[in-house]
Amino acid sequence: MSERRLAEEPDVPGLTIGISGPTRKSLAHRLIGLGLRLQGARTYYIRPGARVDVTLLDGLVLSGGTHVHPERFGQQPQVSARYDRKRDATDQALLEGAEAIGIPVLGICRGAQFINVFRGGSLCQNVTPLRVNTRHRPLLLPLQTVRVVTASRLEQAMDSPVIGANRIHSQAIKRLGRDLRVTALDNDLFVQAFENTRGQWLMGVQWHPEYLLYHGGHRRIFAQFVAAARKLKLARLDPDTGDI
Repeated sequence: MSERRLAEEPDVPGLTIGISGPTRKSLAHRLIGLGLRLQGARTYYIRPGARVDVTLLDGLVLSGGTHVHPERFGQQPQVSARYDRKRDATDQALLEGAEAIGIPVLGICRGAQFINVFRGGSLCQNVTPLRVNTRHRPLLLPLQTVRVVTASRLEQAMDSPVIGANRIHSQAIKRLGRDLRVTALDNDLFVQAFENTRGQWLMGVQWHPEYLLYHGGHRRIFAQFVAAARKLKLARLDPDTGDI
């Protein structure tokens, strides 16, 4: 679906997207908000420990940040890292609520990893020493080569089988969670994106598209997500509009 067509979707008053993040907002979280507002959505920031009625949201973004605690996938910490158990618990509750009512979910970096763990998958706690064909250092610019799976939502957004992405992570998906399918890999075959195979609209990306809003493909990830939220909200407001 083209960006122009997405922009022509009907306006829905009060289309509200929750953004789950750390206690203090960073530039990344402000850019996520910008990416969503550019598509006509309002945003509501959710801090660790907040109690949110998910039924009042039309979509949910799980943003980047601290590592997911390894106890969530049956391991003990193997590296020195920052953890936020309160945020883990908040994201768990938000995902449970989002899945129960079927609102769209977008996971970014840590958010994608948490979705995978929520679905019963596991993580590699430190991929850096395992890299052979890709650079070890963090990259804010889209200098990481990512190969996109055909016939996926991500391919529709990016409109290319090979894209450039950034990389600011050291954890990565190891065992894929249930009802998920891989939609992108890097040159070391680490999972870079996935989507739901059934149920609500759900996508996880390992990179940070909010830093790449100047690129049409990465911007269309937010456009796709907001379009799915808009479609669901219209169906909730008027069930006679048809299937979602």
